[in-house]
Amino acid sequence: MARITLPLLALAGGVALAPGQARADAIDGHWCSDGGLRLTIQGPNLLSPGGARMSGDYDRHGFSYTAPAGEPGGGGRVDLRLMGENAVRVQAANGPIEPVWRRCGPPVS
Repeated sequence: MARITLPLLALAGGVALAPGQARADAIDGHWCSDGGLRLTIQGPNLLSPGGARMSGDYDRHGFSYTAPAGEPGGGGRVDLRLMGENAVRVQAANGPIEPVWRRCGPPVS
């Protein structure tokens, strides 16, 4: 009986931890620049710093989109790449954008 119980407990513990670990290393969430800009990524959907809702090219550790005119990087491609759990590197084809953004909480109205 003890032979069966221990492996089952180990398996149950591993399954219980897996969902939290899977979310921790995904680019999904709210991101803030030091200059006060914010964006939100939810799968292939993005809420841009200027408030535009759009789709982009999503993978678990990266996101790319074409920035709307009048926003940072406007009219060009913006690439975000996850750098650990709480930082993302940002590169823009057009215009300067702060190179590192940090994970932050949801916007407050």
